[in-house]
Formats: sequence, C-alpha cells, structure tokens
Amino acid sequence: MAWVLKMDEVIESGLVHDFDASLSGIGQELGAGAYSMSDVLALPIFKQEDSSLPLDDETKHPPFQYVMCAATSPAVKLHDETLTYLNQGQSYEIRMLDNRKMGDVPEITGKLVKSIIRVVFHDRRLQYTEHQQLEGWKWNRPGDRLLDLDIPMSVGIIDTKTNPSQLNAVEFLWDPAKRTSAFIQVHCISTEFTPRKHGGEKGVPFRIQVDTFKQNENGEYTDHLHSASCQIKVFKPKGADRKQKTDREKMEKRTAREKEKYQPSYDTTVLTECSPWPDTPTAYVNSSPSTAPTFTAPQQSACSIPDSNSSSPNHQGDGVSQASSEQLQPSATIQETQQWLIKNRFSSYTRLFSSFLGADLLKLTKEDLVQICGAADGIRLYNSLKSRSVRPRLTLYVCREQPAPQGQQQAAGGGGDGGGATPYVYHAIYLEEMVASEVARKLALVFNIPFHQINQVYRQGPTGIHILVSDQMVQNFQDESCFLFSTVKAENGGGIHIILK
Repeated sequence: MAWVLKMDEVIESGLVHDFDASLSGIGQELGAGAYSMSDVLALPIFKQEDSSLPLDDETKHPPFQYVMCAATSPAVKLHDETLTYLNQGQSYEIRMLDNRKMGDVPEITGKLVKSIIRVVFHDRRLQYTEHQQLEGWKWNRPGDRLLDLDIPMSVGIIDTKTNPSQLNAVEFLWDPAKRTSAFIQVHCISTEFTPRKHGGEKGVPFRIQVDTFKQNENGEYTDHLHSASCQIKVFKPKGADRKQKTDREKMEKRTAREKEKYQPSYDTTVLTECSPWPDTPTAYVNSSPSTAPTFTAPQQSACSIPDSNSSSPNHQGDGVSQASSEQLQPSATIQETQQWLIKNRFSSYTRLFSSFLGADLLKLTKEDLVQICGAADGIRLYNSLKSRSVRPRLTLYVCREQPAPQGQQQAAGGGGDGGGATPYVYHAIYLEEMVASEVARKLALVFNIPFHQINQVYRQGPTGIHILVSDQMVQNFQDESCFLFSTVKAENGGGIHIILK
C-alpha cells in the first residue's frame, strides 16, 4: 500500500514539473507570481483564431468624420446617445475631416465632394409629420429659415446653396484634402414643436445630420459616401449655457457610484455614423427655385363627364361612379399612387409615401395610418383608401328629352324604344346639399351644360305651368325620383332655362 502511495506522489510531481515547464516560455513560472495575458494571447492557438476573424478597422472604416465644436451634456447615461445643447441663432463650427486611410476611396482624391447638412426631428412621431410641422413653423415665422450657414466664418466651403422650399437644409462643396469648417446657425427652438406652448415644457430633440456624396459618371453628386448625425436641443439665446450649467451642478451633487452611470461631458460633439437621409440629392439640388416633387396631372379620361347623347346605361357622371373610378388600385405604380395622394388632398404625405406602390398603401391598417399621419388625416386617408364615400342626401334620376321624330310621339317617361326611336337613358345625380343651386350644378356637370348659362330651373306642373324650383321644393323631392328635362332659351337671349318634367 505504501508503495502505491509513493508511486502516486512521483507521478503527481512529474505532472507538476511538466506543467511548469510548459509555462516557462511565457515569462515567469506560475508559482513565481502574476503572468502576462498579452503573452498568453500571443500563443499560436490564439493567433490562429484571431486570423480567422475580420478586423473592424478593415471591414468598416468611415471615410470622413464630422466634429461639432459644442460641449456634450454631462447628464447622459453611459449607453445613451450624446446630447448637445445649442443656442438659437448662434454659429457653431462643424469640422469636416478626411478620415481615409492610404488607398481608401481613391476616386475622390483631388476632387470635390458635396455635403448636405440638415436639422431634422429626432422623435419618430414628429418625423412622420415633418412636413406639417415645418409648414406650421413657416407660417408662424415667415421669411425665416430653420438652418443657415454662416458663410463669412466658414472655411473651405464652395458653391453654397440654400433652397426656399428646404428651410431645414443647406449644401456646399468641399475638398477633403483641405481644411474645411462649416459654421451653422439653428433658428428653431425645441419648445416650438411641443403640443402645449405655455412655458416650461420639455423641448423636443432635433438631429444635426451630414450626408456626403461624390460625383457619378454624369458629374452629378448623387453617389452616397458617408452620413453621420448627433442629437441636439436648441434653446433661446444663452439658454443652452444655463442648461449645461444646471446639468453640471446636478451631477456634482450625485454620489461617486451614481456618477459612474453617466458619461463625462466632452468639449466637442463627434457625429456618429447613420443611414443617409431618405431624400435623394437630385430632389434637392436644382437650379429652379422650387424643388418640390412634381407629378403629372391625372388623366382627364379617368373621370370624364359622359356625353349628353350617350346611350350607354353604365355612364353615370357624378358622385359614386367617379369615386369608384378614382379609387386607388393595388396595381397602381409609385407615380400613380403619388397622383392619387395629391388628387385626394394628401399632398403633404407624398414624400413620406414616395416609394409606396398602391398595394403597399392599401396594406396599411387604420392604426398604422393614424400613427403615421395623426388621428384626423389618418382616419381620412383610411376612409379614402377604402372608398368610404359619404352617402348622398338625395338621389335623382334624370334624362335629357330627345326631340320626337316626325310622325311619332314618344311617351314621356317611357323606357321603351318607341318603335325604333332613341331609348331614354337616365343618369343618376347625387345631392349632398338639398338646395336648388346644387340641382343646377349637378345637371350642368352630368350633361355638359355651361353652369353660368343656366338662369333658372323650373318644374312642369299641372296644365303645363312652370314652377320655380326652390330650396324647399328640393327638400320635398322623394328619393330616387325620375325626371325628363328640356332646355329653352331665355327670353332676353342670355342663357337658358331647364324644365323638369
């Protein structure tokens, strides 16, 4: 038994010796104290594993870096995005830095690039309604811009452009090989876009975004190179300094453990990489004053007024028939969808739905549309997509009386062919208002009669008398009443009278 124990001790001591010898190549022996982890990672097994993994610097290296000379807030938690406070109208420098390594993006070497700087909303809810928000701001601040370039202070920028239809964007060309700084001024403040403006509200955050493009084969700056942005809040003059001081004082009162959860305040703000802004640069750069997207007007034939002599029973020239012909179809192209939005008074959402086909728009639920467009416009758009037209208050069927052929007499109101005569074809007119002028207007629309030439509308009564059609008479018409009508010239020769029979 003692022999067995002795053999175990010998084996164990040998194993320890071999293990210590295997570690002798990485510095000190295990028993001698701490060892170097860098030496351990330098072992062949770890080198082999590392070589199989792509390096971040090699796979993704941004060609540019943009740094705004404004301090970040100290009251931002570690894993949150930085927040920078700006004063309204104050000039802030954005340094445009060439961050390329040797051989990166060689096609722009010695050439200019174009950058577009924008101030946009950070909150997704406001991004969906950006057009309405900016239009409201423009209405309250006529002649002002949300974003401007301070050109006298800027360095290295060329061919600066600001567009009257893009109040929140500026653009310029610059040479990456030269020192370039763009000084921007933000004129909108964060509390201007809060639901209530009684003072003391928490302002909405904005984003400063820079998108940079290179020239394509045609010499146009449309090929995207790099985009970066940062989160900001804008205060009235000197308000940003007071807010920065307040945040700093709050952090000083926190314990050391609590301070560890927050980022330090940096003297400058580095814009972080992001996706390019959805606007295409060609939609912004234009020599014309207005660069708003334009669309071909819908073809008139889609809702053409039927000819008065048409004998087709399917021709209905008003209300429901036109609404059905104007309904958005799932097969509609992007351009047709844009035309439909404009025609149905949703032009403010054309940019938001700029890449939507008819099928894409029809797939959105009522809740989706309310979230995107707000309650009022969302419900209105949903009803328009589902073709929920308002039920007319009164429906009348009318037919233009044809002159009777010689030797034949047509039965008034008859629907037969009268022995080979032209059949009576009635058209439906739908009244949303129970007034006489609406009757005249709808008759003019359906039967292609100039509305301004209609003097009076009469109804033929007993013994052939002509009774003036008044609002009260229209209100007492029975729904789905049938009328023949004829036209006679007015006594003075100026216009016509319509007689309902």
